Order: sequence, then C-alpha cells, then structure tokens
Amino acid sequence: MKKIVLMFLLTLPLMACTEVGSEAWCKDMKEKPKGDWTANEASDYAKHCIF
Repeated sequence: MKKIVLMFLLTLPLMACTEVGSEAWCKDMKEKPKGDWTANEASDYAKHCIF
C-alpha cells in the first residue's frame, strides 16, 4: 500500500497541468471528446482557441 501511495505522489507533478488558453491546452481539448467538456471548458475553448 505504501508503494502505491508513494508512486502516486511521485507521478502527481508529472500529470498534465496546462494553462487554459495555451497551445497545448487547445490541442488537448481538441482531442478530448466534446461530450466530456464542461461548460467552462467549452467557453474557454471558444475564447482562447477559436477567436
């Protein structure tokens, strides 16, 4: 159990944390199914990636 917790804590900083509106974020959102988007994500995508 300790190994699992330790592995999680070590990989946590490596998880994708991209800034909203960045090129990488827009790319990630394009790949994410539209049905999984939240209302805020859809709004941010329209503001930063389309216009």
